[in-house]
Amino acid sequence: MQITWYGQSCFKIITNQKKNNPVNIVIDPFDETLGLKLPSIEADILLITHHHRDHDNSKAIKGNPFLIDGPGEYEIKEIYIQGIFSFHDDSQGKQRGNNTIYTIATEEMKLCHLGDIGQKELTPDQLEKIGNIDILIIPIGGVYTIDSKTAAKIISQIEPKIIIPMHYQIPKLKLKLEGVDKFLKVMGMKKPETLNKLLIKKKDLSEEGLKVVVLKP
Repeated sequence: MQITWYGQSCFKIITNQKKNNPVNIVIDPFDETLGLKLPSIEADILLITHHHRDHDNSKAIKGNPFLIDGPGEYEIKEIYIQGIFSFHDDSQGKQRGNNTIYTIATEEMKLCHLGDIGQKELTPDQLEKIGNIDILIIPIGGVYTIDSKTAAKIISQIEPKIIIPMHYQIPKLKLKLEGVDKFLKVMGMKKPETLNKLLIKKKDLSEEGLKVVVLKP
């Protein structure tokens, strides 16, 4: 599996569930009015967590992707995807509406992308649906979603093996969010692994405890 981050909540995941037949999954492409530039991306599967301009620019994605735009269970090309209902804020969606959490099971691993979750904690029902997670992609920038301290609490609920932070302040982003350093301090991580993209297989997953991977957009 290969995971690339483009900024905000936009990721491309290339999975080889079937050998020599890679599948491209794209999550939350953004509108370039944010100040960030979205490269040319082609997808087989497109996931949208919610309809805000920094998450639902589906027109920018090339190919003819299978669109998943909300809660439900899906199987596409032997990849199992589940959309789980959640809130974009901590007031039952009254401020920013709803959000979809996605889990992706492929290559004997399970990944979770929390979208713009705004809840202070996950409910027992959400945790049961999420299940055991190897790789957790979680927002940390506050303001429009959870901040670092809340992210740490949700991480303790899910207990993944690898954490990839997202939705935080980076150069050229016109929004004002918290930076990744605050999150790393909260997590007690002085020197996280920083990569252009994460290449990982089932055998690479460590049993030694939590690992934070910071991806370069």
